[in-house]
Amino acid sequence: MPSNPDLLVSPKQRHGSDYEQLAADFLQQQGLVLIASNWQQPKVGEIDLVMLQSTKHWDTLVFIEVRKRKVSGYGDALTSVTKAKQRKLIKTAKYFLQRHPQYAHLECRFDVVAYNEPKTIQFETKQTKTGQVDSEPLMLLPEWVQSAFMGAAW
Repeated sequence: MPSNPDLLVSPKQRHGSDYEQLAADFLQQQGLVLIASNWQQPKVGEIDLVMLQSTKHWDTLVFIEVRKRKVSGYGDALTSVTKAKQRKLIKTAKYFLQRHPQYAHLECRFDVVAYNEPKTIQFETKQTKTGQVDSEPLMLLPEWVQSAFMGAAW
């Protein structure tokens, strides 16, 4: 994530950065290692997260798109990653590999971490130690789709 979130231009960008951080934390809990966040190739595109997944047999470089969307008639967060967006991510990933040749030998994968916000915000009610009732919005759970799309023309 950017070192100073206030440098982001709009509230929407700041909100997106929050979800990217949540996704990075979630994936690190799953054993992935963060390589880069918000990696940009000017005039081409941006990759939200670049992470390394290691198993005892091989390592995989994972390019991750993070999406948060309110549930609507236009589809959920996952379906918002259109074919055009996929092509842009693939093109940007190629530039990443050119700029970071130490990862070029690794298998690559494109994942999506989606956060779907319900039409109405749900609250969790808790009773505090003093007996007061407190409510806070429920945390959205990530939907992690591995190999969400293929980079066919590597």
